Amino acid sequence: MPMIDVYAPAGTFRDRAKLVRDLATAVMTIERVPNIPLFRQNTAAFVHELPLDSLSNVDGDHACVRVQVLTNAGGLDREKQLGVVAELTRIVAAAANDASVKERIWVLLTEAPDGGWGLAGHAHTNAELRRDAPRGRYRRSHRRRDTPRNPHATRRARGRPCRSPSRARRR
Repeated sequence: MPMIDVYAPAGTFRDRAKLVRDLATAVMTIERVPNIPLFRQNTAAFVHELPLDSLSNVDGDHACVRVQVLTNAGGLDREKQLGVVAELTRIVAAAANDASVKERIWVLLTEAPDGGWGLAGHAHTNAELRRDAPRGRYRRSHRRRDTPRNPHATRRARGRPCRSPSRARRR
């Protein structure tokens, strides 16, 4: 479930909504995480627009963009690292109003430590993510205490018919 943060001077991008969606899709695709709702709904990109006087290089130029990608530890091997940097640079350059910014797009790849990926109030280890999420067990394995334990109520909530309609009606 990669997270992408883009820091740029205000007004750098024409269509921020398309940019963030394209970035999230690209990283999810390159990382090859399972295409399931948990990952689709939690892989996200954010654009942080900064006032021109809040960033500069040594020469005083503010036409630069920093893209920071956070993945779980070990999520990107070398091939994927190269792919993410190349593709995000391409996407950001295409979205920018100024073509010269392409030479000053910095893509930083960072990893959350094992157990440092918090979602829904739980700090997940890599093993938990790999084991639970693809099987759809994520939500059940970390179920809140107030979740109904009635199997018929659970089946109804998932849109499945109950095995025994008469038992379900008694509740």
